[in-house]
Amino acid sequence: MIETATIAISLDEPAFELKELNLQGPPAKGWRRYQLIRVVRSDRLATFKEDLGPAKDFTVDQFQIPAWVMDDITGRVEIFHTVGQLREIADTMRLGIVDTHREIETPDLWSDWLNQQEHLWSMSAHGLRTHSIPGRPAIPLTEMSG
Repeated sequence: MIETATIAISLDEPAFELKELNLQGPPAKGWRRYQLIRVVRSDRLATFKEDLGPAKDFTVDQFQIPAWVMDDITGRVEIFHTVGQLREIADTMRLGIVDTHREIETPDLWSDWLNQQEHLWSMSAHGLRTHSIPGRPAIPLTEMSG
């Protein structure tokens, strides 16, 4: 795949992703840390590449910040961040404020569902009926009528 390169970007431009990678620099420069930002221009991606300095000067691992999500049904991509927002996130990660080694804790949906069922059973055991809207907490009907 051929990518379009760009030599300038704007902070308010829609961004597809930001990566900070250690790549081989020009001859005699060794390994360098580069910031690659892919922006959306006329429904196409263009990549901006900035040399941040020698890779040995960075203590934080290489990272990638996606700024998009794809709808599984339509295949349409939606962009959520601008270049400025991604750069701000990258600066925070580079300073070590965000732990890039930490694994994200996944919710225990089974336990959450069991807790909800137990709560509903407890309410019905005490003679309280509930009215439930998907995605919202159950509301006792006694509260709704008063």
